[in-house]
Amino acid sequence: MKKIIYILSLSVSFLLINQRSQAQDYKAAAGLKFGAYEIGPSGKYFLNQTTAIEGILGIRDHGIVITGLYEIHTRAFNVDKLNFFYGFGGHLGSIGSGYYKRFGSDAQYYKDRHLLFGADGVAGLEWVIPNSPIAVSLDLNPRLEVATGPFFDIAPGVGVKYTFQ
Repeated sequence: MKKIIYILSLSVSFLLINQRSQAQDYKAAAGLKFGAYEIGPSGKYFLNQTTAIEGILGIRDHGIVITGLYEIHTRAFNVDKLNFFYGFGGHLGSIGSGYYKRFGSDAQYYKDRHLLFGADGVAGLEWVIPNSPIAVSLDLNPRLEVATGPFFDIAPGVGVKYTFQ
């Protein structure tokens, strides 16, 4: 775990050392997010050239989770249409009874409904396909769950979005 955090921190530092440039390639986007725990619709809106807010409605076994993120975008590796983004936010949701497997651990059985509540982070890359309105992303979502925990997870995610100017 320490090794993953070290590598991620080093990568983030390297990417941030690059000159910040105009990162926005679109104004808003709507699409789907495929995560380790939830799959569902997502939407992103840029507040200015480098900051955006993103909302995700995650549907999972026996439950639903709403996640809100504040993200900072910057050009990655000086490649046009490829952006590095990082940010923070939170989630709120509910799960019903059933077995739930946390990323990298054994399944746990919940016999009643449980509230999900906690803090989220995000770091990843997003590429807007040239000459198309499609953006794809690959990210890591560190999550601190407080209501059913506390426990800490890092979940990978893939997103596909249709962009609007």
